[in-house]
Order: sequence, then C-alpha cells, then structure tokens
Amino acid sequence: MKNKTSSGGGPGQRQLRIGELVRHALSDILARGDLPDPALSRVLITVPEVRMSPDFKIATCYVMPLGGKGGKEAIAALANNAKPLRGEIGRRVDLKFTPELRFLLDTSFEEGARIDALLRSPDVARDLKGTDADVAADNENEGDDK
Repeated sequence: MKNKTSSGGGPGQRQLRIGELVRHALSDILARGDLPDPALSRVLITVPEVRMSPDFKIATCYVMPLGGKGGKEAIAALANNAKPLRGEIGRRVDLKFTPELRFLLDTSFEEGARIDALLRSPDVARDLKGTDADVAADNENEGDDK
C-alpha cells in the first residue's frame, strides 16, 4: 500500500486547509495592526498564499506590500516580528503546534505581468495569427471530406 505523504503530488488537502487558516489569521493580524512595530504599521501588506510543510511545522508566507514597493523592508520587519506573529496565530488558529513562520516576497504578480507581456509581443501575435489561419483552413478541409 502506498503512503499518502510519499505520493509526490502537490500538497494534501489538509496542508492547503491549514495554510489557508494561517493566511487568514496573518492577514487579519496585519490588517488590524495588532503588533506595536511601527515598521509594520507604515505599510499595508497582502498575504496571497501560505504554504505549509508536510509536517505542519513551517509555514512559508508569501507576502507583498501594497503597491509593490518596499518589499525587502517589509520582509525584514516581518522576520523581526516572527515570534510575536507566531504567538498571535497560535491564539487564533487551533493547532497542536503553531508553525514557525518564514516570509518570502510574492513574485507571482510580476511573473503574470511578464507572461502577459510575452503574449502581447509582436512575435507571439504573428505566430498566433498563423495558427488561427491554419485552424480555419483545417476546418474548411474537414467539411470537404464529408
């Protein structure tokens, strides 16, 4: 019988659910300004995703300051406040062990913008036009066979 944790697929349902609980708690803490650190109160921080390790002991929190500026400073401020944030999350989320928090800058927005720019480039548009003409020609030829 196969072990569920060694399947090599993506994160399990429980990992996703707990990650989402931690994300909601962290977002709420940051939005309410429940920490006294002025570095965190100066900037609005969004938390698009939290990924849990398979043993639920580490929560990797992907964060992005609103407007995208000051990312390194926000990560540093969050890292300096990781212990109080962990304590707050422990009080809000009912888990056997409160995970250690690690913070990374979320680059998915930049990656999406890069892919969007690539799709709008003239070379890709030219290739797509050729594909559309080929599909239309293939559709016409299929009608001739009948």
